[in-house]
Amino acid sequence: MAAFIAFIIMFVGGIYLLGLSFGLEAFQGVVFVAGILIVSIALALLMRQGGSATRRSNNWSQDS
Repeated sequence: MAAFIAFIIMFVGGIYLLGLSFGLEAFQGVVFVAGILIVSIALALLMRQGGSATRRSNNWSQDS
């Protein structure tokens, strides 16, 4: 549950940074890239959690 809360905070915060970057006078690129990185890290951490259907041993087709 704590991992999901951290995911939501990072995901929404990253999207906020993406939107904020367009209104800044300076460092627009830095803030935009930081937003993309935070969203990407949040998604990566969520997919690495146990019990996820993204693991090869727990896929839908059960081929492995």
